[in-house]
Amino acid sequence: MPDDKQHILSRFQEALDAINGDLKNMALSVEKTTARAVQSLLERNTDLANTVFGEDEEIDQMQMRIDDEGMKAMVLYQPVASDLRRIVAVMKVAADLERVGDHAVNIAKRARKMNKHPEIEETALLSEIQVAASAQLHQAIQTFIDGDTEKALKVIEGDKKINELCKKAGKQLTQRMSEDAERAGAYMHLSFIVRDLERIGDHAKNICEDTVLSEDAIDIRHGGLTDGE
Repeated sequence: MPDDKQHILSRFQEALDAINGDLKNMALSVEKTTARAVQSLLERNTDLANTVFGEDEEIDQMQMRIDDEGMKAMVLYQPVASDLRRIVAVMKVAADLERVGDHAVNIAKRARKMNKHPEIEETALLSEIQVAASAQLHQAIQTFIDGDTEKALKVIEGDKKINELCKKAGKQLTQRMSEDAERAGAYMHLSFIVRDLERIGDHAKNICEDTVLSEDAIDIRHGGLTDGE
């Protein structure tokens, strides 16, 4: 029996390693796709925007594979609480990454539309927000992979900076819409892109919260503090 138990534990660890590996690959794809979406607008490169759609389909498939592998691992190995939390957390993080991919698609769609018209200088407002949101997402993913709850809490604090940048840009774009009705549509597109970038920051925050829940069994969502096992 001890040998059988050890064999099962070994098989479970292999399954868990595979799931974690798939999540890393998915995260890399999402980061790349998000950067390309914004780059397609800043560089007015519609061909680059078009690549985002195919990449998003691959990201969707990655999420489905992670969910499938996670469900199989839970059914086959019936993991203990800490391992079960890890599998569930990986599946939740994959869901957040998939949503980030969707926001990248939204940005790429608006980039294609804006690239058909003369450039407006307010597009530059996105650069600082994109850098902050991308850094936030990368750090969140790394904290989850490393299981670093202390860093996760620090990354969560960084979400405030993104919100402030987005709020400032939103006000500027609203003002420009009222001043330049002829290009109001372009300013509206930029406003929605700002919201997409803000939501990417929110998903990064979710990933950090899942890091804490996975590692410490503490739910810090909604300002709550619920002790788990």
